[in-house]
Amino acid sequence: MNLLDEIFARKREEVRAEEAARPLAELKAELRDAPPPRDFAGALTRSPHRCALIAEIKRGSPTSGVLKEGLDPASLAALYESAGASCLSVLTDGPGFGGSAADLQAAREDCSLPVLRKDFTTSAYHLYQARAMGADAVLLIVHSLSPSELSEYQSLAKELGLAALFEVHSEPEVEVALSLQAELIGVNNRDLTTFELSLELGERLLPLVAPHAFAVGESAMHSRADVARMEAAGARAVLIGTALSRAEDPARQIAEMMGR
Repeated sequence: MNLLDEIFARKREEVRAEEAARPLAELKAELRDAPPPRDFAGALTRSPHRCALIAEIKRGSPTSGVLKEGLDPASLAALYESAGASCLSVLTDGPGFGGSAADLQAAREDCSLPVLRKDFTTSAYHLYQARAMGADAVLLIVHSLSPSELSEYQSLAKELGLAALFEVHSEPEVEVALSLQAELIGVNNRDLTTFELSLELGERLLPLVAPHAFAVGESAMHSRADVARMEAAGARAVLIGTALSRAEDPARQIAEMMGR
């Protein structure tokens, strides 16, 4: 198995244990106390900037290890908001990325931005879980989910008030996302089967997405020139994580990369 397959296999094992510990009925009951969802898609489309920013809170990754020691999700979320981000993305996977539900909750409480739960969705339970922890959007990775699963989770997300960001890595995956009339489609410049990075992937796939859905460029951007390449290819928003997590001055990094 490649790394992505390994991660999804682990997530499927984890979710069975999580549901045994906290049954779905109990989780659904908790939704009554969840904060009202914020409009993730609306925040992107209403951005005053030519290209909106989804700023990511990311402690680490399987390939890079720890990105920043002592990362404080709450203060970073407030900083991202003041620097002009339209939305947040928060990694909640623990074993691979060092994240947690607590990171998302802390980030959301300290700002007014909508928040994407960045994780590996494998079941309907994950969507209820995301809503209960306060997420406003979820990630659906087309490579690892069947069309029927994608359709089911897309419908459930809408029912729960969550936006669904479809993530694609190839032409056939773009076709699947478009066939399901996905409103938000992100092209990840990181091949999640090998974790290799290539902006050429975004330049190839974003033009296929942009005429039909809100296109998001994801990963591998470290400079203004990188972001400009995604904009030129059709991205109306970019998701940036590693470059911001490693930056000594994230606000300055945002200003430089986004040309603001």
